[in-house]
Amino acid sequence: MEANDLELASAKNSANDEDRSNQNTFHPFIQMEELFDKLKLLNHENDFIKPHKLRPINRHYFALQTNSGEQFFVFSSLSTWLIRKCGMQMEFPQEYDDPNSTIASILNAARDLGIFVDFPPNKLKQGFGKFVILLLNNLCDKVLQKMEFSYLKPVTPVEANDEEIVAEDDSELLLERIEEEMAAEDHDTEDDEDVFLNVNDLNKLNFQFHKPDETLQSKITNEEWQLEMERVMPSLKLTIQTDNKDWRSHIDQIKQYRSTIGESMKTVGVQLNKLTNNIMETMDKINSREKFLNTNLDPLLIEYRAVQEQLSKINARFREVNGGVVEKQRKLTKISEELDSVKQEMEERGTVMTDGTPLINIKKALSTLKEDVANMNVQVGILQHDILHSKLREKLLMQHKFHSQVYA
Repeated sequence: MEANDLELASAKNSANDEDRSNQNTFHPFIQMEELFDKLKLLNHENDFIKPHKLRPINRHYFALQTNSGEQFFVFSSLSTWLIRKCGMQMEFPQEYDDPNSTIASILNAARDLGIFVDFPPNKLKQGFGKFVILLLNNLCDKVLQKMEFSYLKPVTPVEANDEEIVAEDDSELLLERIEEEMAAEDHDTEDDEDVFLNVNDLNKLNFQFHKPDETLQSKITNEEWQLEMERVMPSLKLTIQTDNKDWRSHIDQIKQYRSTIGESMKTVGVQLNKLTNNIMETMDKINSREKFLNTNLDPLLIEYRAVQEQLSKINARFREVNGGVVEKQRKLTKISEELDSVKQEMEERGTVMTDGTPLINIKKALSTLKEDVANMNVQVGILQHDILHSKLREKLLMQHKFHSQVYA
């Protein structure tokens, strides 16, 4: 009995966990449906979508992730529009604005309107999710309150066609009766499958009954009825097509799944209980060891904190001293660079002063000049000798002409 109770409790807990997970999964879609209806009441298509030239918002826009950037821009613009409809002044955000500042301004305006915000602002940056839908729902409620909008009680429609409902009930009773007759029928007639009557074909038949004027009395005996029934019985065999949407098939599947789950829980439940006990024992051991370590390491932890504080002070002192060292190192590098430049200049001057190549070049130039002067002197002497000979020759010619003229 205790094992069965544990199995039932674990099954109930798993069912509750599944219900909670399903509720958390589908809750944003339900909230988005309510938000879409409220936006319809506020005529958002003509007052918000068309003036801002945005895409239309569907019934699951903020419940699913499609485009985070576009969804965040639509969310911030829609929030600003709702805040302005509440009577507060607020500028519409631009596409390239800082999202953190935009979210901060929206949340501040929501708090000023009296909306309780108990979630981190980062949840709104993605532009979709339950927190986005919750904030927009609260803003829509504030706008509707300011407009003094009130919901009317729902009006239940009157069902006028009772005959159709009765006909449907009759058809269901007819199907149940046919199924009972098929279950009670003898299985020897399974081989005669030449002619079958489909249940779906019964809906196509149009039965018309007319009330007779007089009471009818049958003139056929029981033996003739029995013979006719035996003759027609093979032709009255029905085939029911299985439909996946039929609730009977779903019930059978549920029963089958339940039986398999119950059988598997008999073995799995024991293993889960053993695993739970092992985990609890391990957790108790871990807690006891943690307490033991905490009690034994308290003095070491105190000493460690003291050493850590001392280390932080030494590090601060080191940073201060290191700053002066860096400054002096910078000055040292500057002075060393200047010293290197002076040394290089001195070396260049020393090499220029000790180098004898210019003197040698000067001597070579003087010797070449002397040679050139000697050559020029020889050439001048030769020219002077030629000029002297030419003058003497002319003088002799003049004397010879003079003597010839005198003697003539």
